[in-house]
Amino acid sequence: MAASALRQTRTTILLSVNAAAILIAGILVATAIFSNGGFEFRVVEQRTDEIQDDIENLALIDPASNSKSEMSEEMKKYISSLRADTGVSSAPAPDGELWSEDAITMYETANYDICVGGGLADLGDMYWQTSNTDVITGFYSSSRNWLGYPANNCRYPIIMGTGTTLITAGTYDGLRNDTILVNVVPVPEEQWKYEVLTLVNQERIKNGLNALTWGETCQEAADTRAKEIISSYAHTRPDGSPWSTACPFPDNRDGYYAGENLMAGNSAVSPESVVAAWMNSEDHKANILNPDFTKLSVGFVFDKSTKYKTYWSQFFSNY
Repeated sequence: MAASALRQTRTTILLSVNAAAILIAGILVATAIFSNGGFEFRVVEQRTDEIQDDIENLALIDPASNSKSEMSEEMKKYISSLRADTGVSSAPAPDGELWSEDAITMYETANYDICVGGGLADLGDMYWQTSNTDVITGFYSSSRNWLGYPANNCRYPIIMGTGTTLITAGTYDGLRNDTILVNVVPVPEEQWKYEVLTLVNQERIKNGLNALTWGETCQEAADTRAKEIISSYAHTRPDGSPWSTACPFPDNRDGYYAGENLMAGNSAVSPESVVAAWMNSEDHKANILNPDFTKLSVGFVFDKSTKYKTYWSQFFSNY
């Protein structure tokens, strides 16, 4: 065993993936503990989140007279300046309508599903339409219920790019129909990394642990790992080396600790959703709540041309 491996007193490797439009089968849990007792390797089961391939019928249907009018130019300018903080509110929709809002803003990752207004349920079959297929090309017929969106009044949008589109939805019985302007904005990748640190520290403080500081030493490694898992989703790097070589342990000193969490796919579309997913996995949670760690580096890549689109890495350390 190389001397560098002997200094790796505790290293936990964690793996999770969430895929849009496909079902990923779980892999076997494997554990190998080397004879020196100093290096532990664990791989946990992959998640099995699934979205159906069916896309809603976008054939035009004439809206009823009680549908909201199209946005004014002033409203469009206002909406374009908004940050994507919230989706549809819980406020009840007026009679005959589906939303109490005139417009919402969301990130290009589809950081939430588009849902009808609060208090509406059991509406039966509905149609969903989009006026600008360069922004939202359609909707999956299922919502992401593992993110808390019920299938009977929410739809997972298929986002193609930034800009605005007018969404029209209604029930086929004609009792409710409405329009809402959706503004899709670019993903603030650097900002989201720091938001993950904030959310992780909230979890640590709730559990009586010290907050982590930003890991400047391993930040380049976290960025690199987020890029590497686009082509090779594993804790083994594309060149065959272990993940920990991205930010090697310091030379000539013992007692260093490091850990890695990974996530990709449609359950990891915002800082809130990715941290929630990690906290719902006992092994990933163990890294987040490990008292030996003092620093956290976060990598994030959004690339809509790739299979899973969103890619996250956490590199925990005490150096």
